[in-house]
Order: sequence, then structure tokens, then C-alpha cells
Amino acid sequence: MAFQPKDPHALIGDADRERAAQLLKDAYAKGQLTHQQLDQCLEQVLSARTRGQIDVAVAGLPAQNPGDRSTITTVSGLILRRGRWRVPADLTVASALASVYLDLSRAVIEHPVVDLEVLIGVGRVRIIVPREAVVDLQDMETGLKGLSYKPGRSSGAQGPRIRIHGTVGMRKLTVRHALLR
Repeated sequence: MAFQPKDPHALIGDADRERAAQLLKDAYAKGQLTHQQLDQCLEQVLSARTRGQIDVAVAGLPAQNPGDRSTITTVSGLILRRGRWRVPADLTVASALASVYLDLSRAVIEHPVVDLEVLIGVGRVRIIVPREAVVDLQDMETGLKGLSYKPGRSSGAQGPRIRIHGTVGMRKLTVRHALLR
């Protein structure tokens, strides 16, 4: 099947506008846009009705490095990351049956904003974030067992922002800040 370019006249929805707005906010957080540029582009994105209008609003953003995006998937078992590992700007962790343990406390986090998408069906999810990290769980959906998170005392503006979103179906999502070492 041949590649079909996106139709610039295609109508878009709120989800498309939200994705474009998040790209702009991330670029601002990385220092790639001034506050004035962010305001102008967000105004364009929020009033956009077509794919072409969205594309114009984000056209000036630098291309994302493919190394800044990663996906970890398995059908069942355990997804485990701990110790010193490089955390990409966009990380997706997905499984129908696996449990997940992500320890970011000693990981190398080079980005001011880490977008962590968690898509787990049945397994338990435990995420340890750096002491100074700011955690955003606003777009996280949990099912049967719910969510456990207590903001750390040291979390603040100097640390990375960890945006955790997605769904955890049957088991509990636990997010906590690293302890003193």
C-alpha cells in the first residue's frame, strides 16, 4: 500500500488539538520557544479546525530525535528497569498481562519533561520517581484497584516533570518518590 500524505483539509478534533498543544508546551519547557511564541502558537492550535491549520502552528518546532522515543512491550511476565538507564522524553510501556517496575531514581533523565504512557491490562504497576521530580497524573485512568500516590516533600520546580498517563486495568498503580540514600 502506498503512503498517503495527511489531507490538510481534513477536520480535526479536540484530541488532535491537545496533542499539538502538548508538543508546544514541551518545546517551551525545553527552551525552544519564547513565552510570546508559545502564546501565539497555542492560540492557532486551539482555534484550528483542519489538519493544515495545526501543521502550520507546529511547523517551526524542531524535529523530534527518534532516540527520544521508546516503547517497551511484552505479553506477560515482568517489565523491569532500574539502576542507571537513560529515560527517553517519550516512553510507552504496554502489556496485557505483565507487571511493571520502573525505578527512575538513579536513571539518567536528560529532558525537563518525560512523557510516560502506561498501558497495562492486568498487571501491577510500580513507579519510583526522583525525589525532586514533579509528577503529573492528571490523564491517568485506573480500574479496579486504583492509584496510590503521595507527593514527596522534596518535589519541586528544580526537578524533571514526569507526566504519567494511560490506563491500568485490574491492578493497582503505585507512584512514589525515591527515599534518601
